[in-house]
Amino acid sequence: MAIEYDGLVTEGLAKQISEKIRDAILDGRLAVDARLPTEEELASRFAVSRPTIREALKRLAAQNLIRSRRGPTGGTFVTRPTREEARAQVATAAALLVSMGDFQFDDIIEARALLESSACRLAAERRTDADLAQLRDELERLADHSATDVDFCAADVCFHRALVAAAHNPALDYAAASLIDSLQPVLNLVVYKARDRRTVAAELSRVVQALATRDAAAALSALTVYFTTLSRHCRDVGTSSRATRTPERTHG
Repeated sequence: MAIEYDGLVTEGLAKQISEKIRDAILDGRLAVDARLPTEEELASRFAVSRPTIREALKRLAAQNLIRSRRGPTGGTFVTRPTREEARAQVATAAALLVSMGDFQFDDIIEARALLESSACRLAAERRTDADLAQLRDELERLADHSATDVDFCAADVCFHRALVAAAHNPALDYAAASLIDSLQPVLNLVVYKARDRRTVAAELSRVVQALATRDAAAALSALTVYFTTLSRHCRDVGTSSRATRTPERTHG
């Protein structure tokens, strides 16, 4: 078995065991669909109680690294998280850090601008007709004057997710998870009352128009205007630079 069983200290045994198994999974020593030893076998090899093993396995299951199956061929197996599941985990962790005030609004906007600018350049080259259709659909939702504040904010998030997706770079899309799925909603929570929907829709419409003609420079210019306006709105509502407010719900 490719798990290291020694080197434990007396405190936090379940946490240490879960980390050792997690390392074996991430290092590839335990392959996807590999069957783990039974609780009894793990308890014996780690020289701990079965309740400690159960707690360690619960930690791994919470990270979607293992799954259990009942029956004669059952047991505990290594699982492969989907990209969306992994993205959701990153976004959840980022949301927690936001609620603790670990990110400043200026830093969030700066990071989003850098990441989305890179995505925009790639999207100008790689976008498909389907990508354009998705962006236009989200733009239509943004421009809907009858939409609620929650719907408007949700459309804003979906638009930027679609923009990054149009770059067709899975690693970049994954990197955007915390910024778009968690940090953008926090900004929306603070500034949505100060934003003029027509202005937001017009700014992002220019991004889409430029992507339609594959004009990367024009798309980047329009996106820069969007982020400049967003920064001004943060100042206009009198927020401190630190994101200390905990969202009551995830506004899009």
